[in-house]
Amino acid sequence: MLNRQARSLALGSTRKLMNNKVIVVLSTCPDETVARELGRRLVESGRAACVNVIPGLRSIYRWQDRVEEDNEAMMLIKTVEERVDEITAWLEQEHPYALPEVVALPVTAGLAGYLKWVADTAGGRP
Repeated sequence: MLNRQARSLALGSTRKLMNNKVIVVLSTCPDETVARELGRRLVESGRAACVNVIPGLRSIYRWQDRVEEDNEAMMLIKTVEERVDEITAWLEQEHPYALPEVVALPVTAGLAGYLKWVADTAGGRP
């Protein structure tokens, strides 16, 4: 097993990986089944390195002048900045909602090896 210093040298620092512009895109779905299907397709197409599906959300929101409350599932889509527009356009076409949530958040730090994996996996073309 590697000690911390050796592991740090093997993985590199997080600061070096910040230039890869790893992004987490949030998108809610009507249920876990839809989120899993969309998530699998995002990963299979190479648009995302990983998609976490979090079931059991309760969303409260205003829609068409009414306050609504629904059960949903959240997708946490790990990708790179250069893929965000492509993912956004794809979700607009494939998502069952008329106006899907697509919010992209920059990753400012993290385990260098993981960030490199996301950048290498989502940054290449399948």
